[in-house]
Amino acid sequence: MVVSDRIFPGGVFPANCPSRTVLDHVTSKWGVLVLLALAEEEPLRWSDLRRRVEGVSEKMLAQTLRTLGEDGLVARLAHPVVPPHVEYSLTERGRELAALLQPLMRWIAANAEEILG
Repeated sequence: MVVSDRIFPGGVFPANCPSRTVLDHVTSKWGVLVLLALAEEEPLRWSDLRRRVEGVSEKMLAQTLRTLGEDGLVARLAHPVVPPHVEYSLTERGRELAALLQPLMRWIAANAEEILG
């Protein structure tokens, strides 16, 4: 498959293109799973999100949420109560991205066994 210069002027993601950084954040294993988990049900508390994204460590979940938050894809709402109550949800941009990721993940889920078979 040939990628057209009309779609990606100047080539596909030159080395200094900021899109490479965003691509890394969004397509990391945990980034995709967090975005998809929040797309299914939001807002989610930390513990609910950690249960939904099986296998993620506390450190990786914190790092992923921080990165996606800095990218403007995930919103963090801390309620001023004791004990702390923090909820995570997708921003408008995050919902737009999750909607684009869902067909890809459906394709992967439908074909994974055959591919890895």
